[in-house]
Amino acid sequence: MIVQKYGGSSVATPEKIRGVAERIKQRVDRGEKLVVVVSAMGKTTNSLIALAEQVSPEPSPRELDMLLSTGEQVTSALLAMALCDMGIQALSYNAFQLGMTTTGGFTNARIMDLNLNKLKTQLNRRNVLVVTGFQGITQEGDVTTLGRGGSDTSAVAIAAKCGCRCEIYSDVAGVYTCDPNRCSGARKLEYITYDEMLELSSLGAKVLHSRAVEIAKKYSVDLYCASTFSDERGTHVVNSLPEWLEQPVVSGVTTDSNQTRVNISRLPRSASVMSTLFSGLAGKGVNVDMISTVNENGHSYLTFTVVDATEKTVLETVRESLAPWEGWSVSADRNVAKVSAVGVGMKSAPGVAARFFSALDRKGINMLGTTTSEIKISALVSRDDGEEALRALVEEFGLVE
Repeated sequence: MIVQKYGGSSVATPEKIRGVAERIKQRVDRGEKLVVVVSAMGKTTNSLIALAEQVSPEPSPRELDMLLSTGEQVTSALLAMALCDMGIQALSYNAFQLGMTTTGGFTNARIMDLNLNKLKTQLNRRNVLVVTGFQGITQEGDVTTLGRGGSDTSAVAIAAKCGCRCEIYSDVAGVYTCDPNRCSGARKLEYITYDEMLELSSLGAKVLHSRAVEIAKKYSVDLYCASTFSDERGTHVVNSLPEWLEQPVVSGVTTDSNQTRVNISRLPRSASVMSTLFSGLAGKGVNVDMISTVNENGHSYLTFTVVDATEKTVLETVRESLAPWEGWSVSADRNVAKVSAVGVGMKSAPGVAARFFSALDRKGINMLGTTTSEIKISALVSRDDGEEALRALVEEFGLVE
């Protein structure tokens, strides 16, 4: 048994859906059984969000999930129809039918479990199950969605539960050292580690959803990324690089413009203030990224960045959390971008940080903040400098052909 996932660009039109069905048929003819997880067709999700906003400027998250979940059901039914016309025994399943239970966090739920017995029973009767990605069901019966890129997570979760391989198909041929649409000559990687892929996904790379990589790493899922539209060899995501493969210092660089920088001035120097603030942000589901503080004259000056959150939500939460204290002020700036370099080779190679910062300095790019880990260096820069910063790092670490 193998789990495959096809993204929105792979199933964007009826012709492409039939093309995917042909690819699946080739695997069935080789004697394989498949669970195929699909996204909504093309830009369907964006269109549904726009439709919701025409009716309500701030739609209820529960009702939004009810609406958005329809996109994947359309794709799964159409693909099952195409397969049946080719003589393949196929059946479409949504999250409710499969028992894909999630938490109750509408628009960003997390998978808790799925009904493996039902899945195996159906695969004993037919060759292909076509499953809606991106969606789940709460224990109370409410429909949920898993956030952008959630179909990857659906596929990997099924593969983890079944103990089988997972293949992710999209309009790119694998994982590259940088976005090939932005960097001419970007090299495709034959192998990349879970840790590197997790960092790149969380830092803005769009090949794989970060939560999908988390699950793959936790359960050692054999993960493979390739193109729907060619037979070109893709990228294997593995626990560690093969011994015969040269370990690069930096495997990839990426930028993320979905950042908001929040500045809070003249906070009281108190651990309880920080605790209250960040607990409040966590309670609203705000993902805090870079954090820096400066203490001066009995006050703290705090800067942090957030992703996947609206400026309005963040500012309202800050004001609510800090209401018991006086004298502080808050501002937000969306004109920023985060540029990052990732590589397991950083653990053993000295001077990587010096090369990173020197590359930006040579281009006259000012850094507004930094953060590091064993295998990552990130810098916050002006959004206008984001592309040039990316190119500077690509050149410095030799990431193009």
